[in-house]
Amino acid sequence: MIITFRTLGADELHKLRDIDRAEVVRTGYRLEGGRLVQMDVNWDSTSWLEGNGPHSLGVMIGGAERCLALGGTAFGAFEDERLVGIAIYRPELRPGMGRLVFLHVSKGYRRRGIASRLFQRVLQLAARDGAGQLYVSATPSGSAVGFYLRHGFVVTNEPDPQLLAEEPEDIHMVWSDRSR
Repeated sequence: MIITFRTLGADELHKLRDIDRAEVVRTGYRLEGGRLVQMDVNWDSTSWLEGNGPHSLGVMIGGAERCLALGGTAFGAFEDERLVGIAIYRPELRPGMGRLVFLHVSKGYRRRGIASRLFQRVLQLAARDGAGQLYVSATPSGSAVGFYLRHGFVVTNEPDPQLLAEEPEDIHMVWSDRSR
């Protein structure tokens, strides 16, 4: 298996259909008094849903298109022409802070370093933009939160008000170049 990485154009975002986001989730997290609490859960997720509801392909593509229109960048991981991983970065959530908007790796391709390589590309962009911090609103699953913790993110005491309102169950985290 040869995985190649490259920037995606807005005209390629339909390839999100290739990503199988299905996951068996048995460990989750929540915040209690600013503290991360691990819990047993049964949150199995399916592939993208059709239509335009939550977790639907239409909503994901629309959000990605808006992000790119605001100056964001999408990186893809490909096996041949099949998209198997994607990261979307948006500069300047606020001064000095970029945002990792989206990071998904397809079932069957996880735990092979693809997400880490996509994340490294996002860090390169953030450094180019002078962003010493990177914000993520992480799905509260053990795999997502664990990935971000392993890569130097910490739970923020000052979540972005708009993102917190949009995703109140997510774990809002910040990476800082000072933690390197």
